[in-house]
Amino acid sequence: MKTVVWVNGRLVGESEGTLSALDHGITVGDGAFETCTLVGGDVFALTRHVARLRRSLQGLGLDLTPDDEARVRAGVEAVRAAAGAVDGRLRITVTSGVGPMGSGRAPSSFTVVVAAQAGVMAAEGRSVRSPWTRNERSAVVGLKTTSYAENVVALADAVARGGDEALLANTRGELCEGTGSNVFVEVGGELLTPPLDSGCLAGITRELALEWGTEAGLPVREAVLPFAVLDQVTAGEAHLVVTSSGRNVQPVTWLDGVPVAAGPLSLAARELFDRLHRERLDP
Repeated sequence: MKTVVWVNGRLVGESEGTLSALDHGITVGDGAFETCTLVGGDVFALTRHVARLRRSLQGLGLDLTPDDEARVRAGVEAVRAAAGAVDGRLRITVTSGVGPMGSGRAPSSFTVVVAAQAGVMAAEGRSVRSPWTRNERSAVVGLKTTSYAENVVALADAVARGGDEALLANTRGELCEGTGSNVFVEVGGELLTPPLDSGCLAGITRELALEWGTEAGLPVREAVLPFAVLDQVTAGEAHLVVTSSGRNVQPVTWLDGVPVAAGPLSLAARELFDRLHRERLDP
């Protein structure tokens, strides 16, 4: 399946020119986005994703009006219908629209882009500790913005070292998140994930893993974790999981060049999420 793309009200070709060269999403990364899982052509957890999109835009000083949200949902429906009954990913991008070449904004209507492509999630992941940190006091902390250069650089470094995700500490030396994922550590008989004040994104998969895990009786909760807890993973004393819409709940079986085992709680959480995300389409 080719990528299906919808821009501001119409389906377009993958390489068709559709955005202004002065769109602030291109010139300064002034926008927000969501990546949703496609399950047999249906969009998983769309209500939660749209709510987080609204929060990210508000954090940027932009308000998603009911009419704007209707445009987003119209784009999602058009792309979903064109993509057909596939498993994969659907991305919603909203920018502040056309603006000046500097950082200042001019009044403009939002640019809305929705795109989808088929894909298969890997059952296991390979992670690398990043030499860079996440700033938990950033002006855009916790917002899923299109200003993604830090993540691009960190992920490219991880890929060059044999990984498919980079794990970042925050400036306090605590475990924070991946470039496009949240992280859980199975240690001491519990599955632990950093709290939101660590600077990590409030991931939808993270949120549901906590909710569904608790519901199923798994010992899963938030906890402050030192970045050095990853030494316990490579030593075989703990286990690692990353979560995202592109991964679901994915045990890590290779960390910094060291093969590591998936833990029993990690595997149970993966099995639970894999089952429930197909049974509960919009939790």
